[in-house]
Amino acid sequence: MRTRPTLSWTPPADLPPGTTDVEPVADALSTGGVLVLSGAGISTESGIPDYRGEGGSLSRHTPMTYQDFTGSTRARRRYWARSHLGWRTFGRARPNSGHRAVAAFGRRGLLTGVITQNVDGLHREAGSEGVVELHGGLDRVVCLTCGDLSARRELARRLEEANPGFEPVAAGINPDGDADLTDEQVGDFHVVPCTVCGGILKPDVVFFGETVPPQRVEHCRALVRAAESLLVLGSSLTVMSGLRFVRQAADAGKPVLIVNRDPTRGDRHAVTRVALPLGTALTTVAGRLGVPVDDRSAT
Repeated sequence: MRTRPTLSWTPPADLPPGTTDVEPVADALSTGGVLVLSGAGISTESGIPDYRGEGGSLSRHTPMTYQDFTGSTRARRRYWARSHLGWRTFGRARPNSGHRAVAAFGRRGLLTGVITQNVDGLHREAGSEGVVELHGGLDRVVCLTCGDLSARRELARRLEEANPGFEPVAAGINPDGDADLTDEQVGDFHVVPCTVCGGILKPDVVFFGETVPPQRVEHCRALVRAAESLLVLGSSLTVMSGLRFVRQAADAGKPVLIVNRDPTRGDRHAVTRVALPLGTALTTVAGRLGVPVDDRSAT
């Protein structure tokens, strides 16, 4: 069953306040067994905006839903025009200090795993291993007819050839790699089919209104069961796809720690919320633990 997308959440006035004290996070990491759950906020310092934070893209942009994409040729043309342009910027984004700190914690053996709600691949690029990309990855494309998987860079090449001179100026880029274009700028953008069967191509990501594959959800639930604590990084937890793991950890009596500047839907389940930028908070924690943060991925 597909559900309607949850695009907004209004924090109640009685949520516990955030803190700037990173000591609880350092304490949890020092004992190991930490599972990381990251959201769009960890990638903002890489130039990718988040959905719901200050200046978040939902204030100007409604993400494509699975139902619109599969049900409308016009919607697919609009999506691929915007996504093709956005990929030129999105694909050049590089890991920031937050991603590199998470990778460093993993190399030190302090983490049991990393689950990310992001589709940018920056945890992998920073060196984290075994990352579960809950919502998939924009660097892959899947055919909805035959299931063939292919590289996004190959689709980008084909779209360039099919749309010579397509150089509109976008008003901005969104966390899903979708650039802000008007209908006039989209024009008669030409969408290319699957090279195997001629079917409809879709980025290998979970759209709003689409469900995460059940086996992926169960894998994440197993990671929560195996962890000693859950560390949420840069997620408002507005959508259930991430919030359910917070609730699972809290119900099992496992500490939930959140690093996010704004209140989140999971604050009531957390022992603390650190209201600091991710890069600042995580590099401070790494320094306190004596964990060197490799910066080679930034170059």
